[in-house]
Parts: sequence; C-alpha cells; structure tokens
Amino acid sequence: MITFSPRAVTKDLLGELPDRSRKVLTDRFGLGPKAIERTLDAIGKEYGITRERVRQIETHGLSLVRESKSYAAHMDELDELKRALHSLGAVLAHHTILEQLPVTPADHNHLVFILTVGHHFDMRREDPDFHTRWHTDEQIADQVERALSTVYESIDVNRLTPEEEFLQIFAKHLKQEGIKNRPNDVLIRYLSISKRLGKNPLGEWGRMESPHVRIKNTRDFAYLTLKRHGSPMHFTEVAKGIEKLFGRKAHPATTHNELIKDSRFVLVGRGLYALSEWGYQPGIVRDVIREILRREGPLSREDITNRVKREPYVKDATIAAKLQGSGFVRLPDGRFSVTK
Repeated sequence: MITFSPRAVTKDLLGELPDRSRKVLTDRFGLGPKAIERTLDAIGKEYGITRERVRQIETHGLSLVRESKSYAAHMDELDELKRALHSLGAVLAHHTILEQLPVTPADHNHLVFILTVGHHFDMRREDPDFHTRWHTDEQIADQVERALSTVYESIDVNRLTPEEEFLQIFAKHLKQEGIKNRPNDVLIRYLSISKRLGKNPLGEWGRMESPHVRIKNTRDFAYLTLKRHGSPMHFTEVAKGIEKLFGRKAHPATTHNELIKDSRFVLVGRGLYALSEWGYQPGIVRDVIREILRREGPLSREDITNRVKREPYVKDATIAAKLQGSGFVRLPDGRFSVTK
C-alpha cells in the first residue's frame, strides 16, 4: 500500500536539523536503533533543562522539518501515504494504521513521525469515547465520530448483535451523517476507533461495558457458551464448550462454582443450567412445577407439561413422574395442586 521506506524518509527529514533538535526529535519519537521513546522529563534531565524547554525544542524542530528542502523533496511519499490512509477510510485509529500499512515493527515509530510532521495528516488525541486517531479529511472524521456515538446510544447495554447485522445498523447511522456505501472492512476500521463499542470472541458486537463483550472470567465465557448453544447444558458440557469455542481451559468443578454465583444462570435440573434471560424458573423440575402451581393455581397435567417443557431437555415422562411424587396432589377433576 506504500512503496517507500519510512526509515529512509525520516533520516532525510532529520538530516538538515541542528544537532540538539535532531537529538530531541529522535529521542521523543524513538527513531534511534533501540526504538525507545523518551519523555520530556527524561530528556530535560539529560540536558539540564526544563520539560517545557524540551517541548519548545521539539515544536521548533518539527517546524524546521516542514520548512526544509528534504520535506519538499519527499512530497511524493507524503502524498502516497495520504492516498493510502484515504483508501482505508480517511479516518483511522492509531493502532489500525500500524496494523494495516505494510511496514515492519521497526519502522512503526518512523511512520508515526512522518504522520506527525506531514501537513496532510491531523491527529485527534485519545479521549473517553475514542482512541487516538488520524484523519486526512476533517468532515469525514466528524461524521464517523457522530455515527459511532449515535450507534452506542441506540443499543441496550446487554444487547449482542451478530457482526453482519451490526455493520448494517452502523451503515445506516453513517448514511444519516452523509457517508454512504462503505465496504465492510472500512466499517470495521471505523468501529475500531470507538472505545465504547466492541466485539466479543464469538463475533457479536455491543457496548464495551457489557460483560458479554468485555470478557473477563469463566462466568463470561460460560454465558457465551450457553448463548451459542441455545438451550440448557450440564456444567460439564459448559466447561467443554468453553475449551472448544475459546481454547480456554475450564475445569468442570470450577465452572460449576462460577455458575452458582452468577444470577445470569439458573439451575433447572441436576447440574443443568440455563440462562435466566430465557425465562426459566430456578430449581430442579419438581421445584419448577411447584412454583408454577403456586403462581397459577391448579392445572391439568397437559397445562403443567406445556409450561415446564420449554426445552427438549425436560421429557414428558419426567414431569409425570414428579407429579406422582411428594409435594403434589391430584384433585377430583384431574388437575394437580401443591400439597398443603
């Protein structure tokens, strides 16, 4: 996507500077052999000057680079870099540029220096909503950021949306801002600018503060495993599912303990768990029947079966057997009630 060597360009751009300016810029941007970026304080202590004085030298040095003959001589490379960024979307998170452009890690700092010194590029610093980002078109940058904000505001904190659907939603918000017909890879690059939107390991998008997106522990992996499965699972199956889906070791006993502690999960059988959002009542089948009858009063066996058997893991015979056990009484009209 770019054909020039960032290292070679920065070498030329720094070549006309006074020694101190060149040294300060080299240290500040990590352009030396070790690629270590140094702070204003560290450089100031070396020279016996204040950090503010170092900042002044840095700012003056960048101005000298922009006014130099070398800068004018490398205008083709700057234009090439501008075209590359524009083709990627015109506004990109800092980390996305380093990921997308075909430069070696050793050249990353040199590329950042060129972006900083080049008049083609503008940087917006990291803030609570967005990562550090660069743009070649201020209007597009504003439009993208507004669209990202409205998408965030439009979704519930616990909502998870498959990527294809989420990209369609985002594209509609972009269209409302005046940006149309961007390919999915550009949309994903735009989304990576946001600090408030993210994707979980299953490729589902949502708010970053959601535990279903920012995965932290076994409970979160268990939630996604059950969500993907779509019906109740034994805790041993949940542990196996975590390993299969995410390549993360999960001991069955540990998984069971985590499921017990989290209100997102509900015990619906012996060692069998469902998601509470599916509407299950907690407890084994007998407890579920008891809760239904207490809530709704006497019901026929058919009505009880229809209410309990939300998923195929509960068999008709299981329900019938539980009704014959202690805790329930059959009324003269054939309906069942809870034993008083």
